[in-house]
Amino acid sequence: MTKKIHPLTLPAIALSLMTVISAVAGLNVALPSIARDLGATQTQLTWIVDAYTVVFAGLLLISGALSDRFGRKNGLVFGLLVYLVVATYGLFVDSVGHLIILRAVMGIGAAFIMPSTLSVITTSFPPEDRSRAVGVWVGVAGGGAFIGLFGSAFLMRYYSWHSFFALNITLALLGLLGALTVVPNSVDTTGKKLDVAGGLISIALVGGLVYAIIEGAELGWSSAHAMAGFAVTAIALPTFIRVELSKDAPLLDPRLFANRGFSMGALSIMLQFFGQFGFIFVGLQFLQFVYGFTPWQAVLKLLLVPLIVLPMSRVAGILSKTIPQKYLGSFGLTFLGIGMYVFSTMPLTFSYVHFWSGLALFAFGMALASTPATTAITNSLPAEKQGVASAVNDVARELGSALGIALVGAILNSTYRSGMAESVKQLPAELAEKVSHSIAFTSVQAPSGMETQFALLKEKAFESFRHGTALSMQMIMVVAFAAALTIFIFAPKKTHEVD
Repeated sequence: MTKKIHPLTLPAIALSLMTVISAVAGLNVALPSIARDLGATQTQLTWIVDAYTVVFAGLLLISGALSDRFGRKNGLVFGLLVYLVVATYGLFVDSVGHLIILRAVMGIGAAFIMPSTLSVITTSFPPEDRSRAVGVWVGVAGGGAFIGLFGSAFLMRYYSWHSFFALNITLALLGLLGALTVVPNSVDTTGKKLDVAGGLISIALVGGLVYAIIEGAELGWSSAHAMAGFAVTAIALPTFIRVELSKDAPLLDPRLFANRGFSMGALSIMLQFFGQFGFIFVGLQFLQFVYGFTPWQAVLKLLLVPLIVLPMSRVAGILSKTIPQKYLGSFGLTFLGIGMYVFSTMPLTFSYVHFWSGLALFAFGMALASTPATTAITNSLPAEKQGVASAVNDVARELGSALGIALVGAILNSTYRSGMAESVKQLPAELAEKVSHSIAFTSVQAPSGMETQFALLKEKAFESFRHGTALSMQMIMVVAFAAALTIFIFAPKKTHEVD
């Protein structure tokens, strides 16, 4: 018999999830300020964001299994405590290297928080309330990123970019209080052996791929760093599959992907977040560097997203009971792709109509696609495998986010550097290095005697950055359309509920 759920359990779970999601996205609004304050290059900015996401994604399977074994509430509490400690140090961090390390450690906390939140819903809520609770979870996971952006930007109106970590501390503390008081605990009682090897290989697999993409854009795709990353990935993928197939209790049984509802749900989630976080990473820099908006002004331009995603996710939760992701999910991904096309045609002069048209299409598509995909994953597996379902759902999100940021950052970085190559040839070496590695130079005063040349450099930088942004948005568009077609063809025609 299912125990009665405390009315504050879902809000507590939502706050804990918001802690994680806001930290994935929130720092994006501070990237221009970090670039100016710490002198970070475009590649370093990518690592500041992706260090968190790579560790997060790489650890999700093993952390989800640990939480299943030792208690999902306990895993949630542990993750929130890590957040509190690390975010407190973030208030004082003063170097790019320390910031990247700090974000990586925060990823460890996130890896314990996120799978615990969905596992609590799928194992503790009664079947008649589960779809509604999953709809709330999806709404927070989708719209929460933008709410985190608003909180960070509001704090930056009055304080430095370090105030981003004050938001992390506040959300983690509220989530921790809720986890300790109203979140029920549950454990996997099967007693199966923990798959440590699979967890370690999954970290190498995710980390190697993202490392190769980021460093390849900076140093060249044939560089030793990029080739090493791709080599690790090429070795880790078949090794992971072979190891998991040989385990009695694998972290992730590759055979699960033969279930089309499960596999298409995971693919949809991964590519949705590929697009969402790729867009956030580039879009906020574009709004601030090219259009000259402050962090607060830039984030206000995105207000339309949560206003659409949060209510539409609830609607999608209702629709997904009768309309499978084959139709609802592919429809949503198509709208997401159209939104990306609109963004790819943004001019150098800001237009509210142009920008918000793309934003509305993007948000509507995200809301329609996310809930049926998550429902497809959780409904495809029985109750005893909901920890796996939750972990796969989360891995898909974070892997998509990491790859989206990495690939979008790589396209932007390569295009920008290529566009500036000719213009920096006659500059002093130190200035040429700064100009070619980051558009942040456009925010500083021109060197004495170089006012005219500097103005031309800024014009070229804006155009190169716009071109890189357009190419990256077109890449997301193609991925979204391909995902929509794949899901329409291969996803099952009916939604299967597992008792």
